Amino acid sequence: MDGTIDLSFETFDGNKLPTAEGLGWVTTDLSEPDWTVKLSDTALTEVAQMVKQMRDNPLPRLLRKPSQFQIPNLREAYSRAKHICDTGAGFAVIDRLPIDDFTIDEMVDVYWVLGQLMGQNVAQKWNGTMIYDVTDTGKKFGYGVRASATNVELVFHTDNAFGINVPDYVGLLCKHPAKAGGLSRFCSLYTVHQRMEHECPEALLRLYKPVHFDRQAEHSDGSAKTTYAPMFTWSDGKLRCRANSSLVRKGYDVAGLAMDSELEHALQAIDEVTSSPDLWVEAPLSRGQIQYLNNHELGHYRSDFIDHDDEAKKRHLFRLWHRTQGDQTYDG
Repeated sequence: MDGTIDLSFETFDGNKLPTAEGLGWVTTDLSEPDWTVKLSDTALTEVAQMVKQMRDNPLPRLLRKPSQFQIPNLREAYSRAKHICDTGAGFAVIDRLPIDDFTIDEMVDVYWVLGQLMGQNVAQKWNGTMIYDVTDTGKKFGYGVRASATNVELVFHTDNAFGINVPDYVGLLCKHPAKAGGLSRFCSLYTVHQRMEHECPEALLRLYKPVHFDRQAEHSDGSAKTTYAPMFTWSDGKLRCRANSSLVRKGYDVAGLAMDSELEHALQAIDEVTSSPDLWVEAPLSRGQIQYLNNHELGHYRSDFIDHDDEAKKRHLFRLWHRTQGDQTYDG
């Protein structure tokens, strides 16, 4: 197919839908203890020891690895967080790094090291950016400008839905939350799948067939501007979802193609289902907290927000992407 990266081989063969019956959760199934991992005093002592070791032994951030530090309690906390992402709520909040006791650069160094306990840290932009600043740049959302660089509402989605090798986990360290808004919501894509099985199976079936995603200009000059892949697939009995209705609509605009009526209906259906209040939970992120999520099985949403007038207090999160397979480059 001209002008696109064809990943349609990911789709399933046949017209009978797989079922997510009995999987996932709804709002009333979860409460804050289900996703929160508190850092013990001994774990916080290990953070302080990491900072001292890094001060005494300077090294570029990208060369820092967990194996260079004695951090058994932090490893245990991260093991719990990963278990929650893999088998529980699908997202975990580590509460929290002592961000007011050290410089922000030192805390990002610690975050970089610990993130590797979730999986290899990988590039988040074509240019090799490894740590991505999630903050309002003042740019207008559009082609080549990610919504994460603006203050607009982000519909339920998975990160890098258009990617060739989608990250397995997403991490966010909060430097400052917004003055108002910017709240995170999460929904189980197993539950979304299950509801669509019952309410709109034809729409769900269409999302198992390939669609065009806008690549947001994250590619080499002259490369294809869209990828062509299904939203829903399964691997080893687990759901792997490329969810972002906004980037599908933009993908057809970029490709200069008209969406078929079945796809228009399917995108409307998944938007409606993911917006159902009984399917999502809200978990605001506070200064110093770190959030991790399963980027295949969990959809996440961010409301629009109003920033602080003080530039030093603007909403600012540091994002990491983690993959368990492939190399560290953007395409992996």
